[in-house]
Amino acid sequence: MDKKSLTAVARQQLKLAAAASSGRSSQTLVGGHSRALRQTVVALRAGEGLAEHDNAGDATLLVLSGTLSLVVGENSWKGSAGDLLVIPQARHSVEALEDVAFLLTVAK
Repeated sequence: MDKKSLTAVARQQLKLAAAASSGRSSQTLVGGHSRALRQTVVALRAGEGLAEHDNAGDATLLVLSGTLSLVVGENSWKGSAGDLLVIPQARHSVEALEDVAFLLTVAK
């Protein structure tokens, strides 16, 4: 059994993102690319984002702090702390509307 504080990990990743030239940071907590399940805390500085990309499988995004926009084509959904967004099976991107940390869960 392994226990992690999402609040503490999010806080740490936000500090790392603030100092990074890319404006982002992440830490995988469960699984990895070779596993069926992967859970990663991602932090983005306000105005930064994740460029459009394809799904690696079923995925959700749980906003831990801040706000973001999940963009799929012409559609977008705003998420703030506590919101769970189901990522559609389509190319998508993420934009940080303010400093944001979220838990990305992917099951392939």
